[in-house]
Amino acid sequence: MFKENNKNSATETTIGGNNRIVSGTKIKGEVNSQSDFRIDGEVEGTIQTSGRVVVGKTGIIKGKVICTNADIEGTIQGTLQVKNTLSLKSTARIEGEVLVEKLAIEPGAIFNVTCTMGGNNEKSATQPLFGKDTKPIEKTDK
Repeated sequence: MFKENNKNSATETTIGGNNRIVSGTKIKGEVNSQSDFRIDGEVEGTIQTSGRVVVGKTGIIKGKVICTNADIEGTIQGTLQVKNTLSLKSTARIEGEVLVEKLAIEPGAIFNVTCTMGGNNEKSATQPLFGKDTKPIEKTDK
């Protein structure tokens, strides 16, 4: 009579729902989650999630963000490590270091960072991008 739905609900939404830090809220410390985040308040510290991070216009993050995808309208000062896509809206202000696979920036966004794109985004922002045996290219006279 009823058709069984074989889809796993975890594939449709991130585990545990959404975390929200509303305007007027300040958090200091480290947050680890598998769920998405929406930040309209202030965070000083580290946010690490396998989900998406959305920073609203009033949102401010000072520290480190590690996530799968990010949509930024507010301010981030520090390190932003995004496994897939980083989308900066026109009101976004980013300062620091960014490691990302794909990047979309709307006109008006402020993007004052050292940016590394491509396969290196799995590395920690404090690790060198090249192996310790990598030598600089030497100039040769021909």
